[in-house]
Amino acid sequence: MDKLWYVVTTYVGHEENVKEKLEARTESMGMQDHIFRVIIPTITETETKDGVEKTKTKKMFPGYVFVEMVMSDEAWYAVRNTPGVTGFIGSSGKGAKPTSLQPQEIDRILLNMGISRVDAESELKVGDKVNVIDGPFKGMVGTVDTIDLENNRLNVLIDLFGQETPVEVELFQVSK
Repeated sequence: MDKLWYVVTTYVGHEENVKEKLEARTESMGMQDHIFRVIIPTITETETKDGVEKTKTKKMFPGYVFVEMVMSDEAWYAVRNTPGVTGFIGSSGKGAKPTSLQPQEIDRILLNMGISRVDAESELKVGDKVNVIDGPFKGMVGTVDTIDLENNRLNVLIDLFGQETPVEVELFQVSK
């Protein structure tokens, strides 16, 4: 089964608490192969007040937590019964499993945060094919040549005019 992104509803202001509890619950229940990443989408804004610049981090979607998971009965139960979780977006209730976010929806959110849908440490290796989803090479397919986890960059070999050309891209600019 595929890892997909789901939206979990919480009480506004309790997102961080739910994230911590869900991560702890994933660890304690041994669900690491079902529940992968839990994020609270945020955006950093800089505002100037009285000549002083202040940087603020704001939640993009107050009351929501995004979970990357393989939807199984066990994973669904673990998330749904985490303290502070009030439900899933895309579920009709009555025990119905939720629908996942579309790739283009989660890509846009993760791109704003500078995160990739691809987890480079566990999912990418040299020689893998990737799709470039952002930047000047958007829509092209390339082969991973080198991975720089420290700087979140990849060197990808792309076929330009019949010749393999190495291009450096940010990790969030590719999908597998």
